[in-house]
Amino acid sequence: MASRGQSNAAPSRRDFLRYVAAGAGAVGAGALITGCAGGAVRKAPVPTGPPQYGGRLRVGIVGGSSKDTLDAHAPVTHPDQARVFQLYDTLLRYDDDYRIQPALAESVESDPQATEWTIRLREGLEFHDGKTVTADDVIHSLRRIADPADPKNGAVGLSALDLNAMRAMDPRTVRLTLSRPDVTLPDQFAEYGNGIVPVGYDPGRPVGTGPFQHDAFEPGQQSLFTKNANYWRDGEPYVDELVIIDFPDDTARINALLGGQVDAIDQVPLGLLRVLDADPNLRLLESETGSWLPFTMRVDRPPFDDVRVRQAFRLVVDREQMVRQVLGGHGTVGNDLYAPADPLFNSALPQRKRDVAKARQLLREAGKENLTVELVTSPVAAGVVEAAQVFAQQAADAGITVNIRRVDTGEFFGDMYLSWDFAQDFWFTRNFLAQAGSGSLADSPYNETHWDHPEFTQLVLEARATTDEARRKELIARAQQIEWESGGYIVWGFPNQLDAHSVRVVGLAPDKSGIPLNSYGFRHAWLAK
Repeated sequence: MASRGQSNAAPSRRDFLRYVAAGAGAVGAGALITGCAGGAVRKAPVPTGPPQYGGRLRVGIVGGSSKDTLDAHAPVTHPDQARVFQLYDTLLRYDDDYRIQPALAESVESDPQATEWTIRLREGLEFHDGKTVTADDVIHSLRRIADPADPKNGAVGLSALDLNAMRAMDPRTVRLTLSRPDVTLPDQFAEYGNGIVPVGYDPGRPVGTGPFQHDAFEPGQQSLFTKNANYWRDGEPYVDELVIIDFPDDTARINALLGGQVDAIDQVPLGLLRVLDADPNLRLLESETGSWLPFTMRVDRPPFDDVRVRQAFRLVVDREQMVRQVLGGHGTVGNDLYAPADPLFNSALPQRKRDVAKARQLLREAGKENLTVELVTSPVAAGVVEAAQVFAQQAADAGITVNIRRVDTGEFFGDMYLSWDFAQDFWFTRNFLAQAGSGSLADSPYNETHWDHPEFTQLVLEARATTDEARRKELIARAQQIEWESGGYIVWGFPNQLDAHSVRVVGLAPDKSGIPLNSYGFRHAWLAK
């Protein structure tokens, strides 16, 4: 294991800023080299052979702020999410094709009514401190997430649990009794924010079962992790140390990769794809996903409390132009609905097209002609700020003046988060019922549109309780129609995930989850010598 005093130690945040200031021409120089070279770049060969052990992997992640956290159950920003994947494991997991697979649990089964569930843990699981993972830890974790006095991100998804009826049948078996049927529990158990932690867990001194252990953490700056030598997945992880560095600034992140200060970055800005692709020692990692970058209209406040205004704003969007201009063609057109990867997705609804004349008519009927609004944007994910700029141009054709207010990620996710009248956000791939629980119900933890539609809510709750898949599909179809007709989201497209890494980094693969860098899968990444 390399000493932190050696030359490959992670540079400090100050070192990175000094590097960028001294070498700010790196991006421009790369572009110049590309233009002069002409023709295809000869790429360095991808290393082959079995995985190699050792070394320090340094990763630059979009965003971060002083509010960064190590809490297993409260990740918000991308750096938070990246840390969660290293420190903790969930009962189930999503594979690269977004299919549920076993993780800490070797099985999760329900009775025919989906009111009683049995979880069976793998044998021999250990936390970072050497303590054996038991049924009591699972019960503690679920209670911590769903605690009514302090609900965490996954609380709504676990709201059917009878917290007083959970039982440890033996050290490896948990019996759950639900207050109502809920077929979505496997989705909840696979959510990255629902990791298993030990009884007595302290997020200030995080202990989990993940591939890496916590070593050092500077909120808004960087984190250092060391290999979990007793990890339950045979042979993993491969690297000895992992450094996760926050990069709110795209230029600094790109320059750090070009200059070899980091080995991988997430969320490559589309305008710099060619620069990175021109470097023979770098590789782009592109994944088709169900991720989305919505505009969020707060439906309980003017002007968006009028459904005609919401529909007008949806109609001014040229979705094809958005995908071309914002995503560079690396994505697909949206229809103001999330969860396109869900097998039960309502694909029968007509594709919404741009109709400026109809938008003007709706605004006129609502008494909102020549409307002026403020749009709050932030570089919380690649393409968000660019989408705001394109939207403002498109909306002007309907007489709408959009004043863009750009804030940093710390302010965006600060005290006003979920309170902006008109803003944006990012979401990863989720199936419909899980996503609705996270953001589209009155008690959802991230109800950024303040959507509270009684019929929609009833349909979602009934669908959760319906074990018959055909009937569940009918319920979801009606719920999605309601959201398509009157919801507060503008879902204009689904971006491909674009990341980049040194050719020395091996083991990362395309991933439909939309979570960057193969769901921050550094456990199976290794460094070629």
